[in-house]
Amino acid sequence: PIQLADGTILCPTSTENDGWKVHFEATRDLGKTWEVIGPIEGKFNAIQPSILTYPDGRLQVLCRSKEGAIAQSWSKDNGKSWTTLSTIDLPNPNSGTDAVTLSDGRQLLVYNHTQRNGSFPSNRNMLNVAISNDGIDWKPILTLEKDNYEFSYPTVIQSDDGQVHITYTW
Repeated sequence: PIQLADGTILCPTSTENDGWKVHFEATRDLGKTWEVIGPIEGKFNAIQPSILTYPDGRLQVLCRSKEGAIAQSWSKDNGKSWTTLSTIDLPNPNSGTDAVTLSDGRQLLVYNHTQRNGSFPSNRNMLNVAISNDGIDWKPILTLEKDNYEFSYPTVIQSDDGQVHITYTW
């Protein structure tokens, strides 16, 4: 979740019943009442969204999808409405991702840079980090793991001292 400038806490979430769908839950009174926003429209089966923020007030979510790529959507109104789901130019083997807006404004994504099937590395055999200045152009910058094991469900945060911390299953 993120807290917006007006105090609203916006929680990205998803459901898997009756198809994969991404939606949001928002509270303006620190959890006393909640509003459901969405689901986001689109022809993608997407879940597990991560919210990224931009200096001009836009929000972006990146999501796991079944379509072989990371899904995205944008909001220009503090998460009240979202664009139709589309993809960024990075693969996704139907595996969880996580992303964070860094203190310098760049976006950092942890994900499996592979396809679901094929020769090694494939599926969840490789875990990577990509970075972007604008959420549109992503550059893979680091391979965290590459082996005949599964590396999945990453979580990433940046601590107050500027360090980036990543955990994942193995």
